[in-house]
Amino acid sequence: MNEMSSAVPLTGVPFPAAEYQRRQQNVLDATAAAGLDALLVTALGHARYLTGYYGGGTYFAPFPLILAPGRAPTYVVREYELETVRAFSCIRKLVPYTQEREFAKVCAGVLRQYGLQNKRIGLELRCWNLAPSDVYGLEAELPGLTIIDATELVGSVAAVKSELELEAMRSAIAMTEVAVRTFRNTLRQGGTEIEMASAMQAAVRSAGGEELKVVSLVFGERTRLAHGLPTDHPIHFNEPAVTEIGGMKFGYAAGLVRTAVVGRHREVDSLLSLSNEALDTAIDMIRPGVAAEEVDATVRRVIERSGRPQAFRNKAGYQTGVHWSERGNLDIVPGVKEVLQAGMTLHMPIMLFGESGHIIGCSDHLVVTERGAKSLASTPRTLYRVDGN
Repeated sequence: MNEMSSAVPLTGVPFPAAEYQRRQQNVLDATAAAGLDALLVTALGHARYLTGYYGGGTYFAPFPLILAPGRAPTYVVREYELETVRAFSCIRKLVPYTQEREFAKVCAGVLRQYGLQNKRIGLELRCWNLAPSDVYGLEAELPGLTIIDATELVGSVAAVKSELELEAMRSAIAMTEVAVRTFRNTLRQGGTEIEMASAMQAAVRSAGGEELKVVSLVFGERTRLAHGLPTDHPIHFNEPAVTEIGGMKFGYAAGLVRTAVVGRHREVDSLLSLSNEALDTAIDMIRPGVAAEEVDATVRRVIERSGRPQAFRNKAGYQTGVHWSERGNLDIVPGVKEVLQAGMTLHMPIMLFGESGHIIGCSDHLVVTERGAKSLASTPRTLYRVDGN
């Protein structure tokens, strides 16, 4: 607990005030560089990065964080959530609205008070938590307002992690690896996905972890599902198991994909070998100054040379941090010319489709350093085999 903690027990923000002030100033600098007079942040991950608030009440309507030069950061929030936002954020200027239909009027009132009613305002138009009706409502209240898409602005700042953030990522990956070891040690013929998920969650709790995010956990024929949540489906002899899981720390997520097989499965062997080859090749070229599209192209060349170009139907990786991922953050895909910088963290899941439809692969979670990419994880990416007994 630090100097910004609430008087409410067991609340507060995870980082010191200076860390949030640094982030906010960097975003304000980027806002000015983009030719904008102010920024309204609505994406959950971006708002949490700048305030500490986890966003539990924002399903109701947007909670925009207004950043403008010379003004205190201002959070427009639902009145019902006022004390929760105060308790879990570093923002002291809170402006409430009561009903959803009041959002545009109240938010417009703040912009008008700050002299921004005829200015260029950035909005995260391609992120979650902002509906077209919210934008139309602001435009109706402030017809002189010029709204600019600033979806990628906060993500570009948040991509480079401070040492405090990297510490959180290391704590998160430690819990991911607790779950990975449990996945390998408890997989057995006849065991179900639900049983496995419960075992991994219990292991993380026992190790003192905050949370385990299970993005996917599928056995056998259900490995045809890209993001399959665990069910009572059991694993049988000569079948694969694939999981994508991530430990959490202060909202920072560190995911890994791992594959195992009970018995033998020739196609799984082949696909995972190719996944590892493509991932190793990508890791070898990751360093500051390399464009995201170059890393993606490297992965695709390896897969094309294998004679199975249609096996890869995903992105090569993406920026990580607060929340698992956020629209507007850096993706390692074709056409993205943004360059990698030291301090970025990346999840690189190379997932491949087999001829039978199984989706098999592995991943690494990396931090970009001045010398290249360094894995945050220590557990091997190779196929884990369980005999059928």
